[in-house]
Amino acid sequence: MGFLARLRDNQAGNVLVLVAAGFIPLLGFIGGGVDMARIYLVKTRLQHACDAGALAGRKQMGGGAWNAGNNKARTTADGIFNINYVPGSYGSSNLTKSFTELKGKVTGSASVTIPMTIMVIFGYSTKTVGVTCDAEMRIPNTDVMFVLDTTGSMGSINPGDSDTKLNGLKKAVKCFYEALAKINTTADCGSNPSGAQNNNVQLRFGFVPYSSNVNVGRLLRNDWMVSGASYQSRKAKTTGNTDVDGFKEGKAEVTSSEQIPYNMNWSAWENHGAASGTSCAGKVPADGIEMTGTESAPYNQQSTVTGQNRVVTWSTNQDGHYYTHQGVIVSGKCQIQRRYISGYLKRNYTRSDASGFKEYEYDQLTFDVSGLKAGGSSWNNSITAPVGPYGQSATVTWNGCIEERQTYQLTNDDPVGKFSPVPASAFDMDIDMVPSNDASRWRPLLPDLVWGRYDALGNWTTAKVKTTTDLARNYTYACPSAASKLKAYPAANAFESYVNTLVANGNTYHDIGLLWGARLMSPTGLFASENAFTPAGGEIERHIVFMTDGDTVTANQGYTAHGIAWWDRRQTRSNAGPSNTLLNGIVNERTKALCSAIKSKNITLWVVSFGTGVSSSAQALLQSCASPNRFYVAANSATLISNFQQIADEISQLRLTR
Repeated sequence: MGFLARLRDNQAGNVLVLVAAGFIPLLGFIGGGVDMARIYLVKTRLQHACDAGALAGRKQMGGGAWNAGNNKARTTADGIFNINYVPGSYGSSNLTKSFTELKGKVTGSASVTIPMTIMVIFGYSTKTVGVTCDAEMRIPNTDVMFVLDTTGSMGSINPGDSDTKLNGLKKAVKCFYEALAKINTTADCGSNPSGAQNNNVQLRFGFVPYSSNVNVGRLLRNDWMVSGASYQSRKAKTTGNTDVDGFKEGKAEVTSSEQIPYNMNWSAWENHGAASGTSCAGKVPADGIEMTGTESAPYNQQSTVTGQNRVVTWSTNQDGHYYTHQGVIVSGKCQIQRRYISGYLKRNYTRSDASGFKEYEYDQLTFDVSGLKAGGSSWNNSITAPVGPYGQSATVTWNGCIEERQTYQLTNDDPVGKFSPVPASAFDMDIDMVPSNDASRWRPLLPDLVWGRYDALGNWTTAKVKTTTDLARNYTYACPSAASKLKAYPAANAFESYVNTLVANGNTYHDIGLLWGARLMSPTGLFASENAFTPAGGEIERHIVFMTDGDTVTANQGYTAHGIAWWDRRQTRSNAGPSNTLLNGIVNERTKALCSAIKSKNITLWVVSFGTGVSSSAQALLQSCASPNRFYVAANSATLISNFQQIADEISQLRLTR
């Protein structure tokens, strides 16, 4: 047998040959696995670092510009990247990274070179690994309701500021809009907003300015308001020797008259009277008028009252013919002729009326206020009521502020704990109750109807007062700018126009502002059809931004949403006039209860305390009112603006978009 044949049949050493033959591909598999694991590890760490840098840079940028603060956003992105991926990690080299921004989106990229270990045997000495990342601010469907303190103290200036607190607030609200809506306003907010709002996202803003009242009446339906209500007011008593309107009418006299032709188209001359004599001298009648119609109804009627007397003037018209005459000689005799034009006689009348006024009666009286209702959700601006001088009819205007519906009345002077839980009878603290009867309806707040009364010694009294004296109003009153329901503001000018209407006036009743902020936002209450979902059926996140510059400040003679506290006593025991201290306690306890009710409706409640004059007890109340970690303190306008921008940034949700 030949050598090759013997070698073929000999099995000694075959395993060694086979192992040697398979070692090279096995080395490739093992080396590839080791090096691929390193590549995967490096790429994962690199991606994490890129993502972290993009997120940190976008968060640092907030609602401002990418290059603001000496490129602080880019520096932050680079720093966070370096914390998460140290240059040279895993034997890598040639690290490159960059972060850029366009329209609010931060984009990053990074790459490194990784040396191969075993795969170098196969000619692969290095591998370059690169990643990309980006991050941008996005918001879900969002409703933001501003509940803003516009009391008189907002017209003052904080120490260190150069402008009023109210103007600082206006700027802060505009900067909030810039940061959230990504739309530039006329306010200088430090930088122009970057990015753009997603057109598929619903973003709405609403406003409830408050002081001692809220101006929400014209947002309500007519059937949510009573048609008749009682007010601390007055009526005139008469001697009985009067007509229906309180005066005894005098005799009407014509003070002047005027002949007015319709045109100058004279008729033809016609004979009028027999001819006589050979001369017409002294025989031609004077020009005259002959009435052919009836006297019209009075028009241009005016009434002027001086003291207890009234002078009424008016005019009437009556059709007729105006005649002119002439004498002509016909066949040697005088013939009288006349012609006419059509016109009317205007008569001007004057009548002097005497008042039957005896005295005023000041008391709690009921008035018809249905004249304010214009149908649906439309409203008139005024009604008339017989509360003018000596019982005359007077115009009673309505600015839109309202009196609250049925409330809870204390039985003693200790409000602590009385509003938690909210009493069942306190319809005025129910956020979602839709009116169904007069107890659950609102009343128009009408200062022109109201007098707080006092006796002959000047002491306040709830008793009926009879006097010929025109008493002073004896109360204070403030109605803030009209509230605005939630709506989109795709352009800044409409948003700014509203914010610029805010004025500072009145005392501080936090409860009424929070109550109506919640009512206008609630998805299950008065405006559920507008607030529950977006028109496309989308879910909505809800936020109330509540800002105040101070402690609760009430006045027992102030005309508020619960009447005039000293005289009406709707919230306090009926046998004693409440002190301001008691009213402050009631407002604070109601505020606590309403804050809890708002948060229980899954509404995030952001609270900002503004200025240096807020007491420690008020600070504690405000902090407890806020949602967790949603309380801010701003000593000056610059900090207030920063706080509002920060709130807007936190409402925005920072997301990776890779």
